[in-house]
Amino acid sequence: MNNITFQSVHFTASQHLEDFVNEKVSKLFDQDDSIIRADVTLFEGAAGNPKNQFCEIQLSVPGENHFIKKNSEHYEKSILAAVAALQKILRRKKTKNVINRRKTEI
Repeated sequence: MNNITFQSVHFTASQHLEDFVNEKVSKLFDQDDSIIRADVTLFEGAAGNPKNQFCEIQLSVPGENHFIKKNSEHYEKSILAAVAALQKILRRKKTKNVINRRKTEI
């Protein structure tokens, strides 16, 4: 069971947007089974900025937490960018762990 908390600040997110968040963020749990929780926050920035729709995701992982904040002109794009950045961090962490394990075996 993926533990995803979702919050939209100063607006009510549509069911479609909530489903989109759950679908995309749950992929992170598939990539790393040590993730305890994902906290997702959507909010709008300054009105003058065309890319003012922000997505923040904080992953709670034993030993270290990962935090990403992305923005674009649409929440969906911000969510995808944040998930992609976290996937990259998790891949790097996994590769680093494999290399360290190999060094200790030698």
